[in-house]
Amino acid sequence: MSLLLVVLIFQAGAAHAQGTPIVGFEDTGVDVGATNWVRDEDSGEIVPAPADYVSNDPNQYNAFPQCQVDDGNLAIDCLAKQRVCPPRADGKPGVPVIWKVAPREIENPQWTDWTGNGGGPTCLYDRNPEDLLPRIAARIQQAFENLPIAPGTLTAQPSPHTLRGAETNFYAKATEQPFDITILAQRIHIIAKPVQYRWDYGDGASLGPTATMGGPLPQNRWGEKTRTSHAYAATGDFNVVLTTYFQGTYSVNGGPNLPIPNQGQFSSPPQTVSVWRSVTRNYADDCLANPRGEGCPLGR
Repeated sequence: MSLLLVVLIFQAGAAHAQGTPIVGFEDTGVDVGATNWVRDEDSGEIVPAPADYVSNDPNQYNAFPQCQVDDGNLAIDCLAKQRVCPPRADGKPGVPVIWKVAPREIENPQWTDWTGNGGGPTCLYDRNPEDLLPRIAARIQQAFENLPIAPGTLTAQPSPHTLRGAETNFYAKATEQPFDITILAQRIHIIAKPVQYRWDYGDGASLGPTATMGGPLPQNRWGEKTRTSHAYAATGDFNVVLTTYFQGTYSVNGGPNLPIPNQGQFSSPPQTVSVWRSVTRNYADDCLANPRGEGCPLGR
């Protein structure tokens, strides 16, 4: 029985010549036929690329059966110890392969063994980019948090000076932002949408996160209490920081939008607010009657 199994495997692989990459593993459920394979710059892995993907890598890659020998046959002594590829969670089987490399500009090249990722046989599964979705999903949160998302901008009324004990109105402005990146050589489109805000007022007090971004007041209403205002109890200079929370969605190769699990937090540069105190005094006359009185130009 064992001898019969070896003969069957041998015949299945005999049609593959050394210079001919695998064109399909339909007998095991894997079809890698005209796949454009590229090396992912972040992980170093060889992964399928979209049809119109342009790689800056000067090399091209392809897969060959692990036990294939130069004359197109399979080495019988290799078959007994070739790598075993367990089925994936979705039941799809894998095939043990050796990756080979050649200069990209050469057609029908003489392939040589690729030694990246330690070399040796790996398991090749279905060529569909959808098979990479779980691995992309595992990376999307970190990629989202590393995006150059512009945080919300902070405005204070009045500014840069305000009064102790008076309400200083703060409000934010933030916009939805799109980004295009690649993960595992797949095109990823991300949309970051501002959803919450947090104010750190610089004196130990804070507000949020809250969905309220606040809004401007006309000058004749400065000092009124708003949902995002703050009254300072002491004088001095305080650094106010606005943190904007963004929620994201992503799509792979133009597919449906998928939610990014957690929010990303992005803080604006500190804005200094100087808190002054107000002093009230009663005077018997004005500066016309007493030009050298306190507070008058000649009395300074």
